[in-house]
Amino acid sequence: MMKTLSSGNCALSVPAKNSYRMVVLGASRVGKSAIVSRFLNGRFEDQYTPTIEDFHRKVYNIRGDMYQLDILDTSGNHPFPAMRRLSILTGDVFILVFSLDSRESFDEVKRLQKQILEVKSCLKNRTKEAAELPMVICGNKSDHGELCRQVPSTEAELLVSGDEHCAYFEVSAKKNTNVDEMFYVLFSMAKLPHEMSPALHRKISVQYGDAFHARPLCMRRGKDVGAYGMVSPFARRPSVNSDLKYIKAKVLREGQTRERDKCTVQ
Repeated sequence: MMKTLSSGNCALSVPAKNSYRMVVLGASRVGKSAIVSRFLNGRFEDQYTPTIEDFHRKVYNIRGDMYQLDILDTSGNHPFPAMRRLSILTGDVFILVFSLDSRESFDEVKRLQKQILEVKSCLKNRTKEAAELPMVICGNKSDHGELCRQVPSTEAELLVSGDEHCAYFEVSAKKNTNVDEMFYVLFSMAKLPHEMSPALHRKISVQYGDAFHARPLCMRRGKDVGAYGMVSPFARRPSVNSDLKYIKAKVLREGQTRERDKCTVQ
């Protein structure tokens, strides 16, 4: 199955198996959107704007193969618990963000990690999904210094101990410290191409979308054997109905008869 995306004057076809969703969760004012901004365009915005829910899409041509990464930047207030649960159900990789100078935001990350594990285990019991759940616990605002720290590194590291698919990073979205390294490790744990990391591909704008036309292997030469990334400027979040159909398809795939999905969105 192929997903066809329109980008500028070119149509991009991405195999469904190469389409992924990254979900960014955490309390308010911890820097979730700042980390996403660093990932997408390498910029940091000083002005704080509360996030309700932002959806972004980045497409890649990596050595001639097409990939799509949807990024869901969620609200820290989570006014609609059912929507957050649906976001977790449809997520493939997760970033849980807290602020190193906020104990409350760290406690929220612990609650989120527990909820993700519970929700995804419910889904995995009804599908053939692998048990791995790539996740990064991210302590942001390391630039504030040790005097402002409320969460010791040793305590945060306990959340990922013993799980090879979960890692802990202390970053500064403002100073761009450890951000690229965090994404590199996250994609490695998810067995995604390393070139999806911000520092490992050439960023191009939509008007140069011709670079994304996949070519037959026999025609690839020199510059074709590279990695390009492009932010889709008009990406829209799939509807709730589409997400529910996606979950149902996972549960009922391959035509097997199964009990009605009990991972309901409540």
